[in-house]
Amino acid sequence: MTMASQAGSGHLAEDPSLGQTSDLAIVTRNLRKVFGHFVAVDDLSLTVARGEIFGLLGPNGSGKTTTINMISGLLPPTHGSVTVFGHDIARDPRAVRAMLGVVPQETALYEELSAWHNLAFHAALYSVPRRERDRRITVLLELVQLADRRNSRVSTFSGGMKRRLALARALLHDPHLIYLDEPTLGVDVQSRRAIWDYIFNLKSAGKTVLITTNYLEEANALCDRLAILDHGRLIVMDTPTHLKETYGGTVIDLETEAELSPTLMARVRALPGVNDVRQQKGELTISVSGERSITGEIINLVTSEHPLRSISQREPTLDEVFLRLTGSAVRD
Repeated sequence: MTMASQAGSGHLAEDPSLGQTSDLAIVTRNLRKVFGHFVAVDDLSLTVARGEIFGLLGPNGSGKTTTINMISGLLPPTHGSVTVFGHDIARDPRAVRAMLGVVPQETALYEELSAWHNLAFHAALYSVPRRERDRRITVLLELVQLADRRNSRVSTFSGGMKRRLALARALLHDPHLIYLDEPTLGVDVQSRRAIWDYIFNLKSAGKTVLITTNYLEEANALCDRLAILDHGRLIVMDTPTHLKETYGGTVIDLETEAELSPTLMARVRALPGVNDVRQQKGELTISVSGERSITGEIINLVTSEHPLRSISQREPTLDEVFLRLTGSAVRD
């Protein structure tokens, strides 16, 4: 599913491949949130399809959290609208919250209660029928591979186990939309892989998943599409693959015996097709685009000043695309 790259122009990003409104899980139109004189979200329009894993990315302060809070009904927009599965959040917030499961960055579990009692308490909050409660808790503990620890206190769990229990809690009332804030923050590699598998299973089950993450490798692996925000505005919305094709081109990595002079760096940057040049301790990373190969010209320029130790070409990472679009790293 490919969507043309969309800047935050204030118009809804329409994609024929997403079908009719009934196929959409989330629609925001000209969404704006102002705190005093500070504009946190500025004219944001985006769409999330049913059954899609959608990533919302941006540097700290880009407006991600404010956007999520408006979608969840925790904050009223200053202007614009949000609909979730056809329900206007301003008119029917209770219906939207009933369809939403949330795994926050801080798991907020009751540490002195067992895994079972944490889920039982949540089931009561969401009015899960008592006759259904035990079955659902059993199924979900098996899903997240915690059935053998059902009676253990959460205080004895590892970070990865707590994230998995928080995921089970979010699924307990069978929501249509699951929001995951930094789903694998602070977990080990093995637990991260397991959580990724659960997220793919959610998609297979027809759920819609909304993710915010600072791990761009994770966004690349999981998300069907991404929206990148900066200063409250939508910079681009597209698939990870098309983003890398459109904004990345080819990356040439060079290692030289010494750093290039500022004059030579400027000459490399001036070559047609060169998008970006970065240098650190004799290692050059050059992003190029266009059909004409300019690798030879780059090598000739660089070797006029210093011999090469190594050279390689690769496709760009999502981190490099993000840096080019926003001018900052995702954790800045």
